[in-house]
Amino acid sequence: MGDMHSAGRRIRVAVVVARFNDFVTERLLTGAQQALREAGVAERDVTVVRVPGAYEIPMAAQRAAETDRFDAVVCLGCLIRGATPHFEYIASAVAHGLQTVASHTGVPLSFGVLTTNSAEEALERSVDGPTNKGYEAAMAALDMAAVYRSLSHGEPT
Repeated sequence: MGDMHSAGRRIRVAVVVARFNDFVTERLLTGAQQALREAGVAERDVTVVRVPGAYEIPMAAQRAAETDRFDAVVCLGCLIRGATPHFEYIASAVAHGLQTVASHTGVPLSFGVLTTNSAEEALERSVDGPTNKGYEAAMAALDMAAVYRSLSHGEPT
C-alpha cells in the first residue's frame, strides 16, 4: 500500500470500536492500529471512537462520516452467539446499519465486527498479525479510501 501521505493528501481514519467484549475488541483495535501504522497513516490522523456495544457502532460511524473529517471509518466489535435470538437481531442490525451509513454518507466503512459462536473463535480471529480481523478491516478501509479518491479524480485504480 505504501506511504499514505505520498498521494499529496493525508488519509484520515476514524476507528469506531465497541467496549462490549473488550477482551476481543481491544485486540481488534490493536490489529487495526498496526495495519494503519504499517500503511504509513500517521497516529495524529487516526481517531479512536469508543461506543458501548456493537449496536451503537453504526450511529457513531455515521456521525464520524458526516463530519467530513475522515476518509474512511473502520468499525470494530464482537458479537458472540448466545442461547437467544438476540445475537441474530444485533448482528443483522449492525450489518444493515453500516451498509446504510456507507451508502448515505459516501464515506467507505469497513466491517470488522466479529460474529462468532464462542469466545474461543473470537480470540482466534483477533490474534496478532495480518490475520487479525481488525487489521484486515483497516486495510480494507484504506483500500476503499484509495478507490474512492481515484474515482473522484478520474484515475485508474
